Amino acid sequence: MESSIVGAKGQVVIPQKIRAMFHIKTGTRVHFEARNGEIVLTPITPRYFERMAGCLGTGGKATRALLEERQKERAL
Repeated sequence: MESSIVGAKGQVVIPQKIRAMFHIKTGTRVHFEARNGEIVLTPITPRYFERMAGCLGTGGKATRALLEERQKERAL
């Protein structure tokens, strides 16, 4: 079990083993959710979007379009 301490500004450091396990790098966006009395942190990575593909009933077209759009934005 990994742990961290909350700093004065409410910041925590995600332990290196956990960051490596979930491919969290500098600049990775994360999503926080309160679920059943726990805080769930989910990294917003291409893998996250792949898992979500199909939830809109578009067969993953929306996910591919979003990822392509994000790639174009980064190229600017």
